[in-house]
Amino acid sequence: MPILPPDDDEAVPGYLRALGLPGAIDLHVHFLPDRVLHKVWRYFDRAEPLLGVRWPITYRWAQPARLAHLRSLGVLRFPALVYPHKPGMARWLNDWALEFAAATPDCLPSATFFPEPDAVGYLADALRRGAVVVKSHLQVGGYDPRDPLLDGVWALLAAHRVPVVCHCGRGPEEGAHTGVGPIGEVLARHPDLRLVVAHLGMPDYANFLDLARRYQHVYLDTTMAFTDFAERIAPFPPELVPLLDVLAGRIVLGSDFPNIPYPYAHQVAALHRLGLGPDWLRAVLHDNAARLLADVAAG
Repeated sequence: MPILPPDDDEAVPGYLRALGLPGAIDLHVHFLPDRVLHKVWRYFDRAEPLLGVRWPITYRWAQPARLAHLRSLGVLRFPALVYPHKPGMARWLNDWALEFAAATPDCLPSATFFPEPDAVGYLADALRRGAVVVKSHLQVGGYDPRDPLLDGVWALLAAHRVPVVCHCGRGPEEGAHTGVGPIGEVLARHPDLRLVVAHLGMPDYANFLDLARRYQHVYLDTTMAFTDFAERIAPFPPELVPLLDVLAGRIVLGSDFPNIPYPYAHQVAALHRLGLGPDWLRAVLHDNAARLLADVAAG
């Protein structure tokens, strides 16, 4: 009997069970301090002139309801990805994220950074406190990943094998240091860095898939890719689908929950309709992220 993609959120847990999975691991989830989250939501509320399409937040709910819904979907582990847009923010965001994870057993402890003199120090402290995922947002932060103030940060992350979920692609809005070039130079200096390219590098899919072929520790998360919404603004080239199969071991689930303009089930269904089969789906929805996180634990 064929496995059918979920047509609504209630169907997601059954879909995961049909694949033989205990649940999903989503490496691109945001829980933020309320005042920060509301600013993020206001950004998306104003996104239509930039994108040409509306971006309604599907899960504009209070934090307890968002947590309960994520669990009801069968998501076993997720980070609370925080990210600064100016100096002086990262340290207190890290404190918030680590405290949130300590109070939320299924939340992966996470941290972030900004190019500033104390970045290595506060990030090392976050790793000592258990952070296993780090977020870098080059577009919102507006910083150059090649900044000398970050050399020690990248080296620290590489040494500890901690994955960094990095928004380095040019979508939905191009930044001064987005695109494959700047982060590619960082990888040339730190080839052991566990880089997770957010949004599959949207819209530069081909360049970021090539980056993953050149560096064995580069992963790509699926956040928003292949969905009807993303296909309207940054369609994924059909001729690149076979590369997703070639890189089956280094594609991981990401969703951008709760800041998505469609139900969570649609992201899962979009992955299913690629037609790459149950083994690929099991790897993407759970196994690849589990292995990546186990490598951190082993370190």
